[in-house]
Amino acid sequence: MNTILFDLDGTLLSMDAEEFEKVYFNEIGKSFSDLMDPMELGKHIWASTKTMVSSLDERTNEEVFMQDFNIRVNNRLHEFWHRFDNFYDNEFLRVQSSVKSEEKMIRSVKLLKEKGYNVVVVTNPLFPIKAIHHRIRWAGFKPEDFTYITSFEKNHYCKPQIKLYEEVLKDINKKPGECLMVGNDTVEDLVAKNIGIKTYLIKDNILNKNDKNYVTDYEGNYEEFYKFVEGLPCI
Repeated sequence: MNTILFDLDGTLLSMDAEEFEKVYFNEIGKSFSDLMDPMELGKHIWASTKTMVSSLDERTNEEVFMQDFNIRVNNRLHEFWHRFDNFYDNEFLRVQSSVKSEEKMIRSVKLLKEKGYNVVVVTNPLFPIKAIHHRIRWAGFKPEDFTYITSFEKNHYCKPQIKLYEEVLKDINKKPGECLMVGNDTVEDLVAKNIGIKTYLIKDNILNKNDKNYVTDYEGNYEEFYKFVEGLPCI
């Protein structure tokens, strides 16, 4: 093992997913209120996101989302496009109030890099890269700390599609056995096991839809993960 794949939301960045979504949709609703009722906008964003998550064709997530969203807003995408871009530069920054950095994860990534491991961010690529960079900074890192970061613009699949993990491995030129996926979602992150990637479930902020049984190679809280990293050999 020489590469650690990290989920972002709820893993590198500590958060309550429901609180994050509440604050996010409140801010985006206010920003677009002159163009569309906030409730209606939220429904369209969720619907287009669902279409993007289920897509298995070769278009980027951005292309899938925007085409679907354009249909839902009656071909008015041009009115929304620059507003989305401006939102992620400005109002989105207020969403930081719903998250917090986690010292043990900051120390874990630092130690992994000192030991020679390749560290990668495999967040669900539902957001533009600038929004992902903001959240990486909120978590206490710099985007340059990671050799690869999934994004809305670059990737063609979403979690829990196994094709996302296959795409990431191809992009970083790694085999499944060289990697460990670290995340807090028993569905979206642990699915990486299906192609032979070992997994570590972070149990702080755990997301386990319908409280189902799950299988993982390792699990623990932030403190236990740091101890796990301490025990890894240098490479």
